Amino acid sequence: MQSYSDKVIDHFKNPRNIGRMKDADGVGVFGDPACGDSLTIYVKIINGVIERVSFLIFGCSAAIATSSILTELVKGKTIDEAMRITENDIVEALDGLPENKKHCSILGVKALRSAIEDYYFRKIGE
Repeated sequence: MQSYSDKVIDHFKNPRNIGRMKDADGVGVFGDPACGDSLTIYVKIINGVIERVSFLIFGCSAAIATSSILTELVKGKTIDEAMRITENDIVEALDGLPENKKHCSILGVKALRSAIEDYYFRKIGE
């Protein structure tokens, strides 16, 4: 049986910032074909700061929890600060994950970076 921290259980049962963002400045998608998880991250960036962030996830409890905590970690951060967030930062913020679930933290980092790249791509097009 897997042992999850209280924070993982809380973010799984009560995910923060979940849902589509209609006016997103950037959208990033990343999936893990090995386990079937898929994450979409939406960001609203104002003056270089992530003012709002939300997500949609298809995945296990650890994938939901890591996505939820990621949104809390990046809200209010500059783009540069957000780009420096690592998988380990997510795991630490959740007070750990079982070894076989640590790969879930990669979803959030990759989807976030993809959303920021999409933001820059859209800005070039303006």
